[in-house]
Amino acid sequence: MNLFADTNAIAHTIQLAVAPVFLLAGIAGFLGVMSGRLGRIIDRERVIRRRLRGISDQAQRVSALREHKVLMQRARITNRAIGLCTSSALIVCALITTLFIDDMMSLGFQRIVAALFVIALLLLITALMLFLREIQLATRSIKSINASEQP
Repeated sequence: MNLFADTNAIAHTIQLAVAPVFLLAGIAGFLGVMSGRLGRIIDRERVIRRRLRGISDQAQRVSALREHKVLMQRARITNRAIGLCTSSALIVCALITTLFIDDMMSLGFQRIVAALFVIALLLLITALMLFLREIQLATRSIKSINASEQP
């Protein structure tokens, strides 16, 4: 057993895993952004819920209920996007593990590696599409609120 050859093989395997690790770092950053957005949505929903208890004017109540409904929709979408991103990150971790095991033991996992990569990207793409949808809902609700406040 040549220790130098083993060290070189391990170094090569680590080099193969670098690109998926960067993908994992990007997903982690995206999860941070979405978690922050979800936190703000939840905070706003709590404010609206408290305000609803004290509203007696029917027009204001309808407006607050409409905003509450949009906030709940945004929270559901963001939750789904976070779940998909987390799933993508877990698949990337499995991909890195599979790459390492395959490179060390030559088990012929190339198709599995390719499938894991495609699955991770499809999950991430879907999460990004949901994120875009949530941003569109937020923008539309701001425009709606601004329009209703115009004299």
